[in-house]
Amino acid sequence: MPGEIEYTALDQIALDPLNPRLGRAAHAERLDQDQIYERMKDWSLEELATSFLESGFWPHEAVLCVVEPIRGQDRLVVVEGNRRIAALQRLQKAYAGEEASRKWQELITGVPRPDALFQRVPYIRYQSRAEVDAFLGFRHVTGIKEWAPPEKAQFIAKLIDENGLSYRQVMRKIGSKIDTVERNYIAYSILEQMEETEGLETQEVENRFSVLFLSLRSKSVQRFLGIEEKFGIDPKKVKPPVDGNHVEQLKEYSKWLFGDAETTPVVQDSREVDKFARVLASAEGLDYLRGVRRPSLDKAFVIAGGDQEAVLDLISTAAYNLQEALSSIHLYKNDEKLIAISKRMLANAEQIKKTLELQ
Repeated sequence: MPGEIEYTALDQIALDPLNPRLGRAAHAERLDQDQIYERMKDWSLEELATSFLESGFWPHEAVLCVVEPIRGQDRLVVVEGNRRIAALQRLQKAYAGEEASRKWQELITGVPRPDALFQRVPYIRYQSRAEVDAFLGFRHVTGIKEWAPPEKAQFIAKLIDENGLSYRQVMRKIGSKIDTVERNYIAYSILEQMEETEGLETQEVENRFSVLFLSLRSKSVQRFLGIEEKFGIDPKKVKPPVDGNHVEQLKEYSKWLFGDAETTPVVQDSREVDKFARVLASAEGLDYLRGVRRPSLDKAFVIAGGDQEAVLDLISTAAYNLQEALSSIHLYKNDEKLIAISKRMLANAEQIKKTLELQ
């Protein structure tokens, strides 16, 4: 359990190299403190710095820390509150004359250096990251300061893979729904598998992770990837999500959803994933996607019969309206506008008769 609020100098606190907002690629690079700071400089730190100068660092906003080795030396590492620490660091550099930004120089103009701000940073010490996980989950996965979709999924995967939690236990810890937790975990596992699959680029997959996540709602997408049986089971049995018999489909799925070096994605927006799922469920739609160099989702959708319900609705509505109009149309048989509209309607009806080969 955490202790009481403590205070320490700013230079005694290290930024977190495993901060989810840095991204998975940054984690693999093993960034040092200067590199982490450089990546965080533009994370909208000005508002935080302004608040610090006007009101100080409120104790109830104390950062959460653990003691971990950084470059072989035990350090106080902030696992919640990295933006606050980065804002303080940039503010301190501005006072030291090490900040070239005009905006930051203007920020401190006429404001005496607040030494106490840099010497008494409030923090709460935890024994391990696991003790902070519940707070991070509520705050950044389901709370008001949400992480980006891949960061949420990575955090959920960490709770499952490293802490051994079940979907239900994760749900209770972060306040989400079981099916959302499950889909995040499976989507993240697919992302990891894509990274290990030869010929696939995953940067755009990570950038548009919500498209991957949303697409997995569809049974037709699950069938296409052969992952139907990965839902509703113990997460320990999920990996690898896509078996060897469906790796080629995984490559196609990746190209159509996220594009590659030669082609743009067929699905341009997360709102199109349901339309894409309808295409995957159709043999004709798949043939079109596979046979055309630059396929169009709209055209694939029509080929797959995706607009059938819309056409039925239009014709049904027209028939109903026509039937309703018959009750009083005889009252206006000399109306020129009505006559013109009726001629156009009869021409359209004749075309429907030919198209549907009606007798």
